[in-house]
Amino acid sequence: MVLKQNKGISAGVMSLSELNCLVKTAVYEMLPETYWIRAEISDVRINSSSGHCYLEFVEKDEKSNQISAKARGTIWVRNFQIIKPYFEQETRQPFISGIKVLVNVSVEFHELYGYSLNVSDIDPSYTLGDMMRKRNEIIERLKKEGIFTLNKELPFPILPQQIALITSPTAAGYEDFTHQLATNEQGFQFYIKLFPALMQGEKTEESIISALEQIYPHKEKFDVVIIIRGGGSTSELSSFDSYRLAANCAQFPLPIVTGIGHERDETVLDLVANVRLKTPTAVATFLIECIENEAERLDNWISFLTLIPDFLHSENEKISNISVLIGHNAELYLLSKRKLLDEFYVSLKHNVSDFILESNRLIEFKEQYILLVSPENVLKRGYSLTFKNGKIVKRAKELTVNDEIIIKFADGEKTGIIHK
Repeated sequence: MVLKQNKGISAGVMSLSELNCLVKTAVYEMLPETYWIRAEISDVRINSSSGHCYLEFVEKDEKSNQISAKARGTIWVRNFQIIKPYFEQETRQPFISGIKVLVNVSVEFHELYGYSLNVSDIDPSYTLGDMMRKRNEIIERLKKEGIFTLNKELPFPILPQQIALITSPTAAGYEDFTHQLATNEQGFQFYIKLFPALMQGEKTEESIISALEQIYPHKEKFDVVIIIRGGGSTSELSSFDSYRLAANCAQFPLPIVTGIGHERDETVLDLVANVRLKTPTAVATFLIECIENEAERLDNWISFLTLIPDFLHSENEKISNISVLIGHNAELYLLSKRKLLDEFYVSLKHNVSDFILESNRLIEFKEQYILLVSPENVLKRGYSLTFKNGKIVKRAKELTVNDEIIIKFADGEKTGIIHK
């Protein structure tokens, strides 16, 4: 039955390649232009021989994070040589899996390879916006959790000589850093323990966190943790805008100093570090200056202490001179005061004698005056005193008819009555 049906429709049967050709034609006819699409890139692979970039575009559900759409993509070498450096220069982000992009694509359908998207252009501003949004979300999360400034609040050691160094041993920055510390002009000694880590690529975050975990059990042996990365592309700094890495560094019990190697860029790791410097060389200079400042302060104290004996001798001489001067001046002072007391005594004695004499004269005078004006003497001079009811009568109007009065004379008194 099947054979009969196949024989009956054999005229309408086509090969797979023929069908694919129809699909290809339909795709070109229906989607002839280029289109801007938003997607996340994954599985980025660069063909070492041809230079073409093969990747995959995916779209994920915001809630479940499950892939809801997928398409293969290609960036031919000619476009890729333009798009990749342009994107990385503008975003300072490597063109790697896991980033969101806005790309201009044309829809392709190949009879053998099927459906794919050819990339002709890219808009870095879209990725920048997404990166900045993620970066700000990380910073806000760190602040909300109360750990953003924890490492900055740790006191920086006065003598940072025991150093736990996290970097790649093959990095140029490592050589520069260790050489500068080892050959410092002052001859300061630094103990450096290297904890190797990858400083670029997708495993940077995991590698640095692993190094921190190795340091933690021996944290008492170190003064600071140094994270440096010299050279390399600016676009490779995205690994340092990681929440896990920033959270680990922010909560680490030792002060962390970063020298990531770029002057313009400030990563989230730089923001949470105790001290942020531009380059590995700048970190080495900073450590040397810390020791220099303390050495200078100690030299100043030593210089001051050497001056103390001379200072004390000088002060003792001053005290001795002052003591002699005080003794001499005190004797002169006492002599002058004794002379003044003698003079005051003589003057006081003279003045007291004069005062007593004068007072006696005044008393005698007053005594004579009192005797002179006493009633007895007045009566002896022919005067009399008139009394009414025991009181002296001074005015005539004080007496009325029938008033009984007593008139007192020098030799006695008489009683009378007022008739008119």
